[in-house]
Amino acid sequence: MITPEDVKKLGELSRIAISDEETARLTGEIDSILGYVSEIQKLPGDYQSTAGSVRNVLREDGPAHESGVFTEALLAEAPVRHESYIRVKKILP
Repeated sequence: MITPEDVKKLGELSRIAISDEETARLTGEIDSILGYVSEIQKLPGDYQSTAGSVRNVLREDGPAHESGVFTEALLAEAPVRHESYIRVKKILP
């Protein structure tokens, strides 16, 4: 069980000023969180960490396709166009 003194010490370590009202509230909240964590730790099962096997898969940086390959197909779908641009209603004065 966490005590109000523990909460004040945590506040000092994290350089946060905690009032007496906040200390009382945080004592209950931290107790609830720690109780929840202890319940999770009681769950049966052998859970293995996948931290070692997870990695980012990135593609090489560069153009995905030639410039302009899809331009005409996209412009064909636009309701109004002007040359190689989609015409939209002016919304700024």
